[in-house]
Amino acid sequence: MYIIIVGGGRLGFKLAQSLLDKSHEVLVIDKRQELVDRIIAEMGSVAIVGDGCEGKILESAGARRADIFISLTSEDEDNLVSCQIAKHYFKIPRTIARVMDERNEMLFKALGIDIIINSTNIILEYIMHEMPSPPVMHLIQERDRGFEVVDITIPPSASVIGKGISELALPESAVIALIIRRGATPVLPREGVQFEEGDQVIAATSPENEPFLRAVFTGQ
Repeated sequence: MYIIIVGGGRLGFKLAQSLLDKSHEVLVIDKRQELVDRIIAEMGSVAIVGDGCEGKILESAGARRADIFISLTSEDEDNLVSCQIAKHYFKIPRTIARVMDERNEMLFKALGIDIIINSTNIILEYIMHEMPSPPVMHLIQERDRGFEVVDITIPPSASVIGKGISELALPESAVIALIIRRGATPVLPREGVQFEEGDQVIAATSPENEPFLRAVFTGQ
């Protein structure tokens, strides 16, 4: 896939790095020459200087052939405007925007941004994730579309430890996508793979079934 990222700060830098490692085609756009220079030094010619809210910059970036457009600047207005141009003018099928002020989240949804990343919520979730009783961490919340993506860490007392995916009584709407295992590469929940203490389970579920999914993996 071809993915355009607006914003070459820490988040944009790490995301571009990860996507390139997975063999995606990536281009980062940022107004700051020093950030673009850093990205080019680390990753090659995958960044340009420019304003992601300007159509001519997106045109030169090849926006007409992009599959995903992601805006991760620290300015909600810029993220919203750039995604609107990407979606409605360049017809990029998938737009993702960072929102800094949670009061703007409903506006982003109303204007058709496909996925909204609420930085405040993510930070709060990570803080809660460090507490002794591990809750579900919500990675993506699309309640108006009937799903959310969650990260559940399996505690030492969980009854799922030593069991495989076929042995679990999962809610009907739940899809287990990935197991992130400490000290190992992520694994798919295939037949024969057993859950271990400390596994991070990435799953999609309907909001109403999230408590049942939580109970399956944590007993809470």
